[in-house]
Amino acid sequence: MKKRADVQSDAGLAASGRHPAVIYARVSSKDQEKEGYSIPAQLELLRGYAGAHGFDVLKEFTDVETAKAAGRTSFGEMIALLEKTKSCRTVLVEKTDRLYRNLKDWVTIEELGLEIHFVKENVILAPDSRSSEKFMHGIKVLMAKNYIDNLSEETRKGMLEKARQGIWPSFAPLGYINVDGANGKRTIVPDSNLAPVITRMFEQYATGKFSLKQMAKTARADGLAYRKSGDMVPTSTVHKILRNRIYSGDFDFDGTMYRGAYEPVVSRELWDQVQAILDGRGAKKTRKMKEQFAFSGLITCGHCGCAMVGEIKKGRYIYYHCTGFKGKCPEPYTREEVLEERFTGLLKGIAFSDETLVWVRQALRESHRDERQFHDDAIAKLQREHRRLQDRIDSMYEDKLDGRIANDFFDTKAAEMRAAQTAIIRDLGAHQTANRSYIEEGVQLLELAHNAHALFESQPATEKRKLLDFVLSNCTWKGGELTAEYRQPFDVLAVAVASEQQRVEGGMAETGKNEIWLPK
Repeated sequence: MKKRADVQSDAGLAASGRHPAVIYARVSSKDQEKEGYSIPAQLELLRGYAGAHGFDVLKEFTDVETAKAAGRTSFGEMIALLEKTKSCRTVLVEKTDRLYRNLKDWVTIEELGLEIHFVKENVILAPDSRSSEKFMHGIKVLMAKNYIDNLSEETRKGMLEKARQGIWPSFAPLGYINVDGANGKRTIVPDSNLAPVITRMFEQYATGKFSLKQMAKTARADGLAYRKSGDMVPTSTVHKILRNRIYSGDFDFDGTMYRGAYEPVVSRELWDQVQAILDGRGAKKTRKMKEQFAFSGLITCGHCGCAMVGEIKKGRYIYYHCTGFKGKCPEPYTREEVLEERFTGLLKGIAFSDETLVWVRQALRESHRDERQFHDDAIAKLQREHRRLQDRIDSMYEDKLDGRIANDFFDTKAAEMRAAQTAIIRDLGAHQTANRSYIEEGVQLLELAHNAHALFESQPATEKRKLLDFVLSNCTWKGGELTAEYRQPFDVLAVAVASEQQRVEGGMAETGKNEIWLPK
């Protein structure tokens, strides 16, 4: 290897004056910037070296990455430039472990036939260096790799310690996002857009009525997609999500299960129920049933959380009982008529007076005029902005032809404006294809709620199941009491109906009664 003095006395360098070179600087983690390895410090050293030894720096490349991170953007750009620019054969770098992360990097550099100046090590490696010099350099490369491996090991230890503290130590899975916690450590919180989709997916699959393909189709319809690519998730990903313990508040890391310190998306009980169905349990009993019972699979036992299923007694009486999947359950058998009476009561909770139905229907349709005007005004505004940008592009093109502006300036500005036009066209499509029938669908929903209890009493078992599944969720039976949650938007209707009934019972005026239906 040549020493720095050899560089100063190099006859070729002295004769030709200045030579092209590139500078490369890297830190393996942001923490190293605090230890004297900062990018600015490296660049200052290398720029001074280039000026003192007659090098013209074509370009500077910098990378700030963690140990063994996937790829180095600037390193790859530097290699591409050196492959393309044959006149530049010199790389200036601080030391060996700044240039190489692994043996593959070493081979890549060596195949290009470059002259590498390791400034702090006071050596130069060139294609014509002696074999002993190359051997010593190879030893340094192995030492650099060992150093990086140690960094990786330390990183692994840090991840393990985070896991022991209940903190998910890696990139957030679908349904979560990475944030800075109160203690300054990175953690995960539910994604406000995707977490509700995953919660519904677990709830629906736990009923045992959906296949994985059906769940994948429903999830895609709800917008479940990969964050980076935007591609809709396949069935295999849905299966992985349903199997992933992390959504229950626990997680597996390095072969060990840890209790998480973050907010779960589903309860541990729901996660266990889904695992039972995925394992081929839980759904087998319902598949063997020959009879179609109205409420099987819709109700869970309030004592143990198992499903309530129907059974015919004495050839004609239908009783429901807990499956006892988790062991003997104290909940007694219950007649279907009793459950039907309780469900009818819940459906009456979203039924309001005929007069109120007429008033709300009229108010909704009148409000739709404002919605339609909003879409029309937005479309007109976007179209004007699109035309304005196109006029500016056309004007700049004429300036370019007349030589008033440079080609590079035109290309940059035109690209920016065309990108803005693309965004406008996307927004136009959203307004033009907006669902204008949502008001009529809302009216139909109100009419369904108004008549739900009467429809329920007159429908066969299969239709009763569909209606209940559409209106209610999380139905639980315990000690003769049925509890359930109204699905959206029936939950809002239930609150409004209860308020209306209180006003009527209190003798309030009709205008006062109708005010509860006005938007807040």
